[in-house]
Amino acid sequence: MKVLVTGAGGQLGRDLHAHCAAQGDDVVAATHADLDVGDRDQVYQAITSVRPDVVVHAAAWTAVDACEGDPERAYRVNALGTRWVADASRRVGAHLCYVSTDYVFDGTKETPYVEWDRPNPQSVYGRSKWGGELEVAAHAPGATVVRVSWVCGEHGNNMVKTVLRLAAERPELAFVDDQRGHPTFTADLAVALRRLVAARVPGTFHVTNQGAVSWYEFVQAILESAGHDPARVRPITTAELDPPRPAPRPANSVLDNAALRAAGFPLLPHYRESLDRLVAALTR
Repeated sequence: MKVLVTGAGGQLGRDLHAHCAAQGDDVVAATHADLDVGDRDQVYQAITSVRPDVVVHAAAWTAVDACEGDPERAYRVNALGTRWVADASRRVGAHLCYVSTDYVFDGTKETPYVEWDRPNPQSVYGRSKWGGELEVAAHAPGATVVRVSWVCGEHGNNMVKTVLRLAAERPELAFVDDQRGHPTFTADLAVALRRLVAARVPGTFHVTNQGAVSWYEFVQAILESAGHDPARVRPITTAELDPPRPAPRPANSVLDNAALRAAGFPLLPHYRESLDRLVAALTR
């Protein structure tokens, strides 16, 4: 299977490249330096020249707060860029997998979000990624859309790395306890993504590790996994953040993997299992 991965220099892209290559796939890794997905000509040139069987569109501008200050860039990359990738994929007959986000929801639902809940993004980032989902629906029928949340991995910047760094610098940490979600580990996500694209499964799936936590609880788990005292972190509310974040965060980011489960695909492991593996890799 010939796979083109956009955003191949990111934390998900690097793990996806490694996993697909280990499975014997012919992987074309397009990093941001190789491919600006917001540039229509670059996208069409890349996809029509490679003519892949599958395109995994993992490229995105994910700086949530920065998106608030530059919505034009957010829409150019996350929405319009996805239009070009979707249309070019359809033209060469490649199956498209678009990686989306929990930020498409407003976070007000009291129970976990299933794939059929109506999106209502509240931030520029969330609206631009929802725009990407609409572009996929319009230009790449039969594509796979995978929503993820709280992404962590061995590469790139993420919460696990941030907490390990802060734990070495500060005696006490403070994290919000009124935002909940499912951590998603890129090493596990890469396996699930390849499984879905190899089967060319259409439609939207929520793919996360299992176990819902608040950021405060997640930080406690990170500290414990690294051998630190979890009591070093104290809970605060979002309203207590100083300075406040420019972009609103969903209070409830818990994604129920309902479609994945109903379709008979394996669920990702519990987040504690994957967290222990990641912390061990980062601290060895």
